[in-house]
Amino acid sequence: MVLAEEARRAGEVPVGAVLVVDGEVVEAWNVKETKPDPTAHAEMVAIREAARRLGRWRLTGGTLYVTKEPCVMCAGALVAARIDRVVFGCYDTKGGAAGSVMDLLRDPRLNHRIEVEGGVLEGETAEQLRAFFASQRRVAEEN
Repeated sequence: MVLAEEARRAGEVPVGAVLVVDGEVVEAWNVKETKPDPTAHAEMVAIREAARRLGRWRLTGGTLYVTKEPCVMCAGALVAARIDRVVFGCYDTKGGAAGSVMDLLRDPRLNHRIEVEGGVLEGETAEQLRAFFASQRRVAEEN
């Protein structure tokens, strides 16, 4: 949640991620607005940095911790990177791809399946997002 707060302070949707692979710890948060880059979700930033540091695209043995359920793009990248486990905070009932709207991470038709644990600190992570979007709506109404 601390990394998600970094994103919020930067004017980003407050999502943070930590990817642990072979003892390498990569911290990341959303930077879509800052970059600007539509693919710069916290998960994607963490995957790219871990691959760079380790010098390989296969991130087997890795665990991703993220404050919000991964979207379709991020879930696809997690499967492609061969991440073993994803632990996330709140579910995304409008765009989640790890069990709510769909479940790409455990789809038996794909070449890799990921162990998933969702709902960790769900109330706190959901509230962090709710508060952010409420403040965005207030700003929009004032303008």
